[in-house]
Amino acid sequence: METVMAERPAVRASARDPFSRLGAALWGLFTAVNFAVSQIIVLSLLAVVGMTVRQLPTFAFRSPSDYANEIARLHDRYDPVLGRTVVDVMERLQLFQVFTSVWFSVGMVVLIISIIICTIDRTPRLWRQSAEVRVVQPDAYFDPRLPDRAVVAPRLDADAVRAVLRRHGFRVRREEKAGIAYIYGDRHQWTKMATLFTHLGLILFLIAGAVTARFGDELGMVVADGDTLTVQPIGTPGLLLVRNFGFEAPGFETGRPTDFTTDLAVYRDGELLARKVIRVNDPLAVAGYTFHQNGFGPAPEIVLRDSNGAVLWDGPVPLTDRAAGLPFGTMSVPGRDLGLQLLLQRGADGRGIVLVLPYRVSGFDGSGSPVTETLLPMALARGEVQTVPGIDFSVALDGFTDYTLLIAKNDPGQGIIWTAFGSLILGLMITFHLPRRRVWSRLSPDGELAIAGRSDRYVDHDREFGAILADLVAARRAPGPA
Repeated sequence: METVMAERPAVRASARDPFSRLGAALWGLFTAVNFAVSQIIVLSLLAVVGMTVRQLPTFAFRSPSDYANEIARLHDRYDPVLGRTVVDVMERLQLFQVFTSVWFSVGMVVLIISIIICTIDRTPRLWRQSAEVRVVQPDAYFDPRLPDRAVVAPRLDADAVRAVLRRHGFRVRREEKAGIAYIYGDRHQWTKMATLFTHLGLILFLIAGAVTARFGDELGMVVADGDTLTVQPIGTPGLLLVRNFGFEAPGFETGRPTDFTTDLAVYRDGELLARKVIRVNDPLAVAGYTFHQNGFGPAPEIVLRDSNGAVLWDGPVPLTDRAAGLPFGTMSVPGRDLGLQLLLQRGADGRGIVLVLPYRVSGFDGSGSPVTETLLPMALARGEVQTVPGIDFSVALDGFTDYTLLIAKNDPGQGIIWTAFGSLILGLMITFHLPRRRVWSRLSPDGELAIAGRSDRYVDHDREFGAILADLVAARRAPGPA
């Protein structure tokens, strides 16, 4: 009685401990299947939003101006359907950057923690199930009326039983009790521990996704012939630059290109790191980035001169958009509040004609969208120079060249993904191809054998157990020691 009374205060103190209760509650929450399913559903819904709603490109976060320009494009796309207020709310909720949003990141972290806690919680039980082996079973366990049981008539000995089980790939153990030999066979004893590889693969996949979303970089780069372009924002230590030494698309003039390649070089701080002719399925990998050939298009060479003949612009203008099925692009005029819209079409004689439409932003409407004022258009063939009233510069078309569209991708989670893939595949292969089989047998002194078999799923147990019985019957018939 004294012992019971002495223990009660300790139990009550533990029950009142808020940290213990909180820890137990959190552990129970993170090991609950319903909680894990809820997390997966929430993340899946966020992923659906991210795949349905147009997302901000990576380069939009490089500068405030880039971000403002891309948000303006999203407003142009969604305001007519949803209204400006709804789009503003979507921006605040980070629905245009779902996969890097706070919501998605927190959900990923919580899911990773859940999987880790579930794995920690299951590991001792898996270890006990694999390591703890009971060789001796009670007599009722071998009742032939139960499934997967059998009795083999006398004239068997322990050595013959062990030999049969070993021939079928079992690790054999034997114990003696009251003159009865208990022989146990175990095949692929540690298979259940392979689920740890599967869990590790899932955890690494999630970590790789988080690392790529947070620290990865992917951007499209439009580089005309002979041009250079920075890969990272200006001021980045070890800034990378790419140079297009030449683009080729055999058959492009006929409208049926057979190939397109770019002679691409990558520099760091003025030093050449690598140079390669890249194709669609043959990228250039250097300095943590992979440069993929993704597309191409025309780039008319435009020269702008002011009234004194000074050059305002001299270079190709990539026409990266389409209007009425024709190549289209825009450019701003340096030092002016004007922009130029350019549309490439083919004249009646087959020559390329660039339609140039000057415009300026004169204000904004009630919804905040820009209001543009257009001036008189110009139509330029190769070598022509024109100007129109309302502008103080001339526009010349020197010729045509091509631009190449590159995808520069830096994926720091790539190595983690391959490790995750290997771990996941290893766990699944062991689980499905090496399932556990076990056999218990009781050999009486007169040589009568009672046997019971069990196996995991994915095993044709009846066939394998039948083969073992057949071999035991054959061993019984064979002459053996008395």
